[in-house]
Amino acid sequence: MRIHAVHTLYDERLARSTRPFLARGCKVERCRQCMLRTHLCICEYRPLATSNAAFLLIMFDDEILKPSNTGRLIADVFEDTFAYIWSRTEPNTEMLALLNDPQWQPYVVFPAEYAEPERVAENVELPDGKRPLFIMLDGSWAEAKKMFRKSPYLNNFPVLSINPDKPSRYKMREASKDNQLGTAEVAAKIVDLFCEHENAEMLDLWFDVFRENYITGKMNRLLPDDSALKTLQSFMLEYGN
Repeated sequence: MRIHAVHTLYDERLARSTRPFLARGCKVERCRQCMLRTHLCICEYRPLATSNAAFLLIMFDDEILKPSNTGRLIADVFEDTFAYIWSRTEPNTEMLALLNDPQWQPYVVFPAEYAEPERVAENVELPDGKRPLFIMLDGSWAEAKKMFRKSPYLNNFPVLSINPDKPSRYKMREASKDNQLGTAEVAAKIVDLFCEHENAEMLDLWFDVFRENYITGKMNRLLPDDSALKTLQSFMLEYGN
């Protein structure tokens, strides 16, 4: 099984914990990779996209430990995904080197209303030889705003925004805004904007599989109805993956 950047970051964050992470559901036995209850593990079904897109997840400190986090779903599907814990005063040096690597064109994914107009990009435009690096600020809405405001190393990068046309399917936490999407849902819309439509659909369907199994566990049911998994499997067969 492929171990990706979010798995590694989770282990590193857990290793430096000085006290247990006591969120709701913390006593449930979970798979260490997908963070679902062990009998609801979906790891064997994990899809992998062939993509020119890459992602950088900048995660608020405890976000990596939350079973409801959907940033890890991006790393499941997109092989070139990097993940780091955010620090206001001591940003990770490897992360800064990544942002300055000439192979990437970074884009900060955030609502346009919080950025200067001249930073807002309507589309993904790439100089010759560069690939997009989509930067996702992964945390609660309040935490994401804090990361956006207090990360000066991101200030020179263009901002990509989306306008959700449907309510979020993310029902695992209470959203602070009606049109607020889960991290993986936003990423899927960004990939669609980048015109990798099949990869966007793959991530959306993988999100649905995770959501269905997470809610099944949260409601203490034994098994999901697997409708989301069947839809994903049909999609993968259709596109030869």
